[in-house]
Amino acid sequence: MAQGQENIVVGLDIGTTKICCVVGEVSGPEVNIIGIGTHPSVGLRKGVVVNIEATVESIKKAVEEAELMAGCEISSVYAGIAGGHITGFNSRGIVAVKGPEITPTDIDRVIDAARAVAIPMDREVIHVLPQEYIVDDQVGIQNPLGMAGVRLEAKIHIVTGAVTSAHNIVKCANRAGLDVCDIVLESLASGEAVLTEEEKQLGTALIDLGGGTSDLAIFSGQNIKHTFVLALGGDNLTNDIAVGLRAPLAEAEKIKKRFGTCLSSNINSEESIEVPGMGGRKSRKLPRQILAEILEPRMEEIFTLIKREIYRAEMEHMVSSGLVVTGGSALLDGMIEVAESVLGLPCRLGRPHNITGLTDVVNNPMYATGVGLVMYGARRMPTKKFRIRDKNIFNNIVQRMKKWFKEVI
Repeated sequence: MAQGQENIVVGLDIGTTKICCVVGEVSGPEVNIIGIGTHPSVGLRKGVVVNIEATVESIKKAVEEAELMAGCEISSVYAGIAGGHITGFNSRGIVAVKGPEITPTDIDRVIDAARAVAIPMDREVIHVLPQEYIVDDQVGIQNPLGMAGVRLEAKIHIVTGAVTSAHNIVKCANRAGLDVCDIVLESLASGEAVLTEEEKQLGTALIDLGGGTSDLAIFSGQNIKHTFVLALGGDNLTNDIAVGLRAPLAEAEKIKKRFGTCLSSNINSEESIEVPGMGGRKSRKLPRQILAEILEPRMEEIFTLIKREIYRAEMEHMVSSGLVVTGGSALLDGMIEVAESVLGLPCRLGRPHNITGLTDVVNNPMYATGVGLVMYGARRMPTKKFRIRDKNIFNNIVQRMKKWFKEVI
C-alpha cells in the first residue's frame, strides 16, 4: 500500500536472483500496473535470507525505482516466500452445525478444527487454504454459508515454513521502511497471475522456475491441492556452466541468457561460443553443443524430481489440462519441450495476464510472482486495509483530542 492512496497494492518478490517490486492500482475488478522496480539480489540463497544487510539494500533500491515510476510513496507490501523449508499438507475437520443453517461462525469453527494439527515449534503456518466443504455427505461445496445441515466438514491445505525464514523476510522489509501486510507463498501468487479460470477448474500443475528454487503448485476445482518447493533452480544451471566451461560465474550467467538451450538437437554443429578465461587467461572458442549437453541433463533432473513429487502425492490424475511453466528460468530455449518430454503432458509458458497498465513491461514470466502478489493483495484488500486504516484513524483522533485539551488547558 502506498501512503495517501488507499487503492494501491504493492507486491515484493524477494527472490534469489532479483528483488522485484510491482505497484498496482486497483479499480473494481481491474488491476492496473503503474510501477515496477528490480534490483539484483545478493543476500539470498535458495530462497532463504543469508545476509540481512545486503537484502535490505536490494529491497530499498527496487522500491525506490518502483516509487519513481509509480509516482507514489510505498509504505506496505505483500511479500513472497519460497525456499526448501516450505512444506504443504492436507487436513480435514468436522463440526456439528448449531443452528438451522450454516453461519460464518460455523465455517470458522470447522476451519479451526481442521487446522488443529501438531506443528513443530520451529515452524509457522503461512497459509490455511480451504479446498472444499462437505455438508451431510454432500461433497464439492465451495461456500456452505446459509445452507441447511447437521454436520459440516472442511478439507484444507496447510502451508508451513521455518519460523526464522519467515521472520527474516519480515525483518528485511521492516528495515527497508516497509510494513508487511501478508507473507504469500510464491507459487500461489504466480498462479494468480498466469493461470486461467478454466485451468484452475479442470486441474493444472504450475511450475515456477526461479533462481534458487523451483516451486510446484497443483490446482484443481478452483482450489490449491498440493504445494512443493524444490531447492534447485536457475542458479544451479549457471553454476553447472561455470564449472563445465571453466568460466567466471558472472560470465556463465551471460552465456546462459544469450546462448543457453536445453535441446542439443536444435543446434547446428558449426555454431560456437566465446568463453572468457578465468584470472586473466585467454578466452576460448567452444562449440555451442557443449552448452546444451550441460543444461539438458540438469533440466531433465529438475522436471524428473517434480514428476516424482506429483506421483508421490498421487496427484497425477488432477493435472488434466497440463503444465504451466513460469519464472525467469522458464525463458531458456527448449525448456517447454524438455518439460513436455519428461512429464508427458502438454505444456505452455505462463505470462501474467488479466492486467492493464505496463503490460508490455510485465508480460514476462520473470515478473509472474510480483504481479501475482499484487493480484493476491487486491483480492484481500477490503479486509486488510480496512483494519489498518481504522487503527490509523483512531490514533489520529486520539492525537488530535490530546492537542485540543492542551490548547484548552
